[in-house]
Amino acid sequence: MRKTLRPLWPYLWSHRRRMAAGMAALVMKDVAGAALPLIIRQAVDELASGAGLRRVAAIVVFLLGGAAVKGVFQFTMRYVLIGISRDIEFDLRNDLFRHLLRLPPGFYQSHRTGDLMARATNDLNAVRMMVGPGIMYWTETSLTFVLALAVMLSFDWQLALLAVLPAPLVSVAVVYFGQRIHDRFEKIQERFAAISSRVQENFSGVRMIRAYVQEEAELRRFAALNRDYIRENIRLARISGVFQPLLESLIGLTFLMVLWAGGMRVLEGQLSLGVFVMFSTYMGLLIWPMIALGWVINLMQRGAASMGRINQLLEAAPSIAPPARPAPVPVPLGDLEFHGVRVEYPAGIALDGVDLRIASGSTVAIAGHTGCGKSTLVSLIPRLLDPSAGQVLLGGRDLREYDPAEVRRRIALVPQETFLFSATIAENIAFGVEQATPADIHRAAEIAGLAGDIAGFPDGYQTMVGERGLTLSGGQKQRTAIARALLREPDLLILDDALSAVDTETEERILSRLTDVFRGRTVILISHRVSTIRQAERIVVLDRGKIVEQGTHLELAARGGYYADLYQKQLLEEELDAI
Repeated sequence: MRKTLRPLWPYLWSHRRRMAAGMAALVMKDVAGAALPLIIRQAVDELASGAGLRRVAAIVVFLLGGAAVKGVFQFTMRYVLIGISRDIEFDLRNDLFRHLLRLPPGFYQSHRTGDLMARATNDLNAVRMMVGPGIMYWTETSLTFVLALAVMLSFDWQLALLAVLPAPLVSVAVVYFGQRIHDRFEKIQERFAAISSRVQENFSGVRMIRAYVQEEAELRRFAALNRDYIRENIRLARISGVFQPLLESLIGLTFLMVLWAGGMRVLEGQLSLGVFVMFSTYMGLLIWPMIALGWVINLMQRGAASMGRINQLLEAAPSIAPPARPAPVPVPLGDLEFHGVRVEYPAGIALDGVDLRIASGSTVAIAGHTGCGKSTLVSLIPRLLDPSAGQVLLGGRDLREYDPAEVRRRIALVPQETFLFSATIAENIAFGVEQATPADIHRAAEIAGLAGDIAGFPDGYQTMVGERGLTLSGGQKQRTAIARALLREPDLLILDDALSAVDTETEERILSRLTDVFRGRTVILISHRVSTIRQAERIVVLDRGKIVEQGTHLELAARGGYYADLYQKQLLEEELDAI
């Protein structure tokens, strides 16, 4: 548990002054609370000895004053310490989100989105409860127990020992039940993550579910996950249900023993009535610490289990990080060079010994069949991944010598799989360009061939696109992504099959508008359509991770190789479409 909670120490240390103030208020509250039974003892003994009304009234004033002081410090304690737990939750959530943004795409391929969401919400809430109420009540109950016991021992050590008789049994129960609560809560969080993942996948794939009439099947799967989740919660409730009454039974039995033994001493004249009432009051004070112990242990075990799950994310190291002393990114970017580049995935080799030079300011196209390594090749440029072997140079220096964030600011990538946020069209186009004006957004949409479509939308540029662009067609999504890239005015523009969802006629219009955009900047085009890449200055053909051909459209078409076959097939398809 100590190792699990170690990452929390920096957060607690950053709030050390407020934590000290909150703990000081806690101590003062407990001291005031422990003093109240002493005042009650004095009042009872004064009454028993026949003291006057004025004397009793003075004691009552002291009692009210002590209660008021206790209330003020109790409010301060809760306000400060619970507030710190909220601040730590805020800091930890931000740091977790920041860390997740730094992790490579491969991390998200092996972790379900719903699981990550569960750790960033449900688990963080459990950690907050541990850091706030857990630590506060653990300290408060421990100090209350010590103060009450110290006072009782000073008056009658035999009766005091009788009052703490259940302590060893409580310790055994805490150790036994605490570990089982920890294990059960870990299983509950795993089941909750599974439910979250299933819901997220169903919401994202709702069209596919309806298209294949799988609503009932998905309901059955969700019901099974829900049953598992409820089953684990019931098991935890069963353990907690035994733990809490067990503690209360031990405390109740002890209370009866103290009442019996103390009453006998009062009757025999060995103990004053005031001291007996004081002991009874302290026993009342000790009931809460002993009962709260079970609840606090529950909170601490839940928090430790959740912090362990969060640590698993925080310990995942980013595979791509900036160097200690990054080199300045050249302006303009300069030539791109691939030297003996090899990329291996668990499923196989994506690139094998690629040597390629892309001159600054040139337009280069990359062609090849599906799975030949085109997207992997361009993913190396913004360092979305690093080569397994070989080098990628930018401006004559290895890409790893630069800060990847600085390189990415100069690059615009339109990926194969378009992603849009659940926001307006204008916000999606302006993503990453905070200073973009409406005129800039409209111009980018016009070049991307999207302005005409937007004009037909009810709310124009303020139209909400829905999650992942659900309300737009495939072609509209792609053109929105192109407009987003153009608005950045990048030095290097990468279009990875970015026009695959538009028809040939629309594609030609967009490409004609992009002619001026391409001028003066490096452009890499990836497409399975010859019509998209035929105007490129150079076409690079990939096959099974290797470059098999390079040249202009005319050169490759005349060579009779892979590219020529692809060109002939597409010419035939166009003729058939015309017929």
